[in-house]
Amino acid sequence: MGSLHLVHIKLLAADLLSLTCRHTSPPSFVRCGRTVARVEIVGVVVSRDRRDKFLRFLVDDGTGCVPCVLWLNHQYLNANRSSGASVSDPTAEMALKMSEMVNLGGLLRVRGRIVLYRGAIQITVRDVVLEKNPNVEVLHWLQCVSMAKECYDPRPPSA
Repeated sequence: MGSLHLVHIKLLAADLLSLTCRHTSPPSFVRCGRTVARVEIVGVVVSRDRRDKFLRFLVDDGTGCVPCVLWLNHQYLNANRSSGASVSDPTAEMALKMSEMVNLGGLLRVRGRIVLYRGAIQITVRDVVLEKNPNVEVLHWLQCVSMAKECYDPRPPSA
């Protein structure tokens, strides 16, 4: 079977959380015999916990809640520490801007890499988009069903 590890596939939370984990190093995840590494989900933020180095939040799409982590610790100090000036790399600035979009009750599109943390699947966030149109969630559901039928799930052999 082919691999889906190079693209962010659209999945519902229930499908994402039911992926089969192959205990390789690093772990890999399988859907219908195909390796899946990156995912896109759409849902409402129902939990948010910000720390110094990361933002952990839950996204609920109606089929389940997906744990997500957005790493914020990409900052480093300037070589001239005596001046006290700090310099941020662009990744840190983007992560901080994205973290500001993650608010309770907000409708988000989240893309990232699937990882295993303490035995549970979660998403290490690559990007976050705040969705303003509430119909986006239903459209995502329809796209997930359509993509599963057409692309992700294997077709039965022709008779």
